Amino acid sequence: MSIQKQRLDITDRVVGKFGDGQLNLYLEKEKIGQMVTENQYNLKQGFEFDQNRFYQYADVLTGEDQKYVDCDDENGWC
Repeated sequence: MSIQKQRLDITDRVVGKFGDGQLNLYLEKEKIGQMVTENQYNLKQGFEFDQNRFYQYADVLTGEDQKYVDCDDENGWC
């Protein structure tokens, strides 16, 4: 099992709200940036706007899951 960075499409989950004279962007309750001009966004690190889609870079577990097995001298892992 390993951890890898993946680019996840979050476009359908991004919401824009007006505040302080600008359009702020949120992913759920977290502010992720704001609109600068049409199709230009100032986003927090780990987020990207590319070809009219919003993306988030996230750590994702890959590979096979290890299974717990009752083994005598191996503390449960064998």
